[in-house]
Amino acid sequence: MSRALRQSTALMACATATDYLSFTGTAITTMSDLVYILNGPNLNMLGKREPHLYGHTTLAEIETTVRSVAAQLELRCEFRQTNSEATMIDWLQEAFEAGAGVILNPAGFSFRSIPVLDATKLIERPLIEVHITNIHKRDEIYRHSLISSVATGVICGLGVQCYPLALHAMAGMLKTER
Repeated sequence: MSRALRQSTALMACATATDYLSFTGTAITTMSDLVYILNGPNLNMLGKREPHLYGHTTLAEIETTVRSVAAQLELRCEFRQTNSEATMIDWLQEAFEAGAGVILNPAGFSFRSIPVLDATKLIERPLIEVHITNIHKRDEIYRHSLISSVATGVICGLGVQCYPLALHAMAGMLKTER
């Protein structure tokens, strides 16, 4: 890859959807929207942890699928996972500052984390909450997600297909915003 192309690509990756780039002297008036796909605690153990509930697909495999679908939909994505509540809050604030849409699998943060809930309230673009399992069929402690109260939409119980489904929904919502 040429130096100019690398610089141009780096500039485009840092720009928001409403920015105009003039690196080559030509204004770019359209570019893909940015979506943060954020994953909460223990999702790094997918494929190993409770496969009777979550299946055998790993988070790395989900990320590969997500990146492929995002590219097809002309979406840029940041795919991340953390076991730390503070890191999740930082990433949600970063997504807000970047003007990004968010697909969030809050996992255990869903049910008791007021700080994560408060951080999701910052998000101005669509926020889609996803859960691999149907949280409404789980034990009582897992049935009420705080995040659902601020999410644009919720997808649960469809296994790892919730991620590409959420990307398609996000692409449609972002398109109608333009």
